[in-house]
Amino acid sequence: FHHMHAGLATKFTPDDLYIATLMGALNQINCGTTTLGDWCHNNPTPDHTDRAIDGLIESGVRATFFHGSPKPDAKPGQKPFWEVPHPRSEVERFTKTRFASKDQLVNLGLAILGPHYSTYDVAVDDFRLAREFGLIASMHCAGPAARTPDGCDRLRRDGLLGDNNNIVHGQTLTEEQLRFMLDQGVTFSLTPETELAQGHGFAITGRLRKLGAMPSLGVDLESMIGGDMLTVARVTMASQRGLDNDESRRTTGTLPPTSTIYCREALEWVTIEGAKMLKQDHRIGSLTPGKQADIVVIDADDLNMWPIHDPVTTVVTQTSLANIEHVLIAGEFKKRDGKLLYSQLPARKTALRESGRRILAGIGLASAA
Repeated sequence: FHHMHAGLATKFTPDDLYIATLMGALNQINCGTTTLGDWCHNNPTPDHTDRAIDGLIESGVRATFFHGSPKPDAKPGQKPFWEVPHPRSEVERFTKTRFASKDQLVNLGLAILGPHYSTYDVAVDDFRLAREFGLIASMHCAGPAARTPDGCDRLRRDGLLGDNNNIVHGQTLTEEQLRFMLDQGVTFSLTPETELAQGHGFAITGRLRKLGAMPSLGVDLESMIGGDMLTVARVTMASQRGLDNDESRRTTGTLPPTSTIYCREALEWVTIEGAKMLKQDHRIGSLTPGKQADIVVIDADDLNMWPIHDPVTTVVTQTSLANIEHVLIAGEFKKRDGKLLYSQLPARKTALRESGRRILAGIGLASAA
C-alpha cells in the first residue's frame, strides 16, 4: 500500500491512466480475451476516470468499468481513504452520460472498499449506492487485517448482501459466511497466481466447489504476472488439484481415483462464469444462437496443439498466445490472422514506454526500458 497506492500510483496523470488502460485492454484481446472486469482504483480526479474509460472504448474490448477510489496517504486535514464514501456525484454523472445505455460494449460497475478496507458506515453507504443505481458492487476480502472485522456479519444482519455483489479473493471469509453469501447470489472472482504471490494464500476454489459454486477468474495484476486467461485457468486448476491430492493423501493415504477437476469446468471459469459475474450471460459467455458473437479462434494446426483428440482439454492445457488466430467481439474482428487490427499500436507502445519512464522518475527510480 505504501509503495504502490500511496507512492507510484500518485504519479499517474490522466493520460498515464489512459495509455495503461488502452494497452492493457489490447493485450487482453491479443491473448484471446473478449471481456474485462476492469477494477480501476487509481482515479483521483474525474479526468483520470474519463481517460481510463477512453482507453477501454478505444481498444474495442467489451468491459465493465468498475469505478474505484484511490488509496493515498491522507494529507493534513483530510480524512483517510477508508473514511470516504464512494463519490455519488461521479456515479450520477456517468449514469446520465457515458453509461446511460447498458447495451453498449463498456458499462459501469462499482469497485467499493467494503468493510475489509473501510469503516462500516462507509461500507453501508457504498452498498446502498450500488443498489440504488442497479450496479454490481465488487469488493476485496483478503490482504491486511480488516478495518471492520465483523463487517460481513453486520452486512448480513442489515440485509445489504445480494446478487449485485461480487467478492474478489475471499480468503478471510468463514464457511458460514461463504454459504450465506452464495445463498444470496453473491459471486466470487479469484486471482490465484496473484493471491499466491501476495501472501493471500491458496485460492478458495475448492471451498466454493464444496458448497456447489464455481468462481470466475481474473489476472489482478499484469504488472507482476502474465495476462492470458487460459494460463490463469490452468494455474487455478493445477493448484486446486494439488490441494485435493494432498488432502486425499493425508486423509486416506492414497490419491483420488481420478482428477478432482475436469478441464471443461476450468474452461467455464473463464467463459460463462465470468459472464454470469458481470450479469451478461444472456449475451456472452457461450457460443449460443442469439448471443453477441464474442469468439476466439485457436489454430489447431500448431505443433503444440496437434493432434487434437479432446478439444476442451487441449484448449485448457496447451493453448498459448501463439495459437490465438482470430478474436471477434460482438461479431467484429479485433484480431485476425494472428495480428491485432488496432492501427496505432507502434505509436501507443512508444507512449506506454514514455509513461512508465515518467512515473518511475517521479518516485526517484530509473527505467531499464
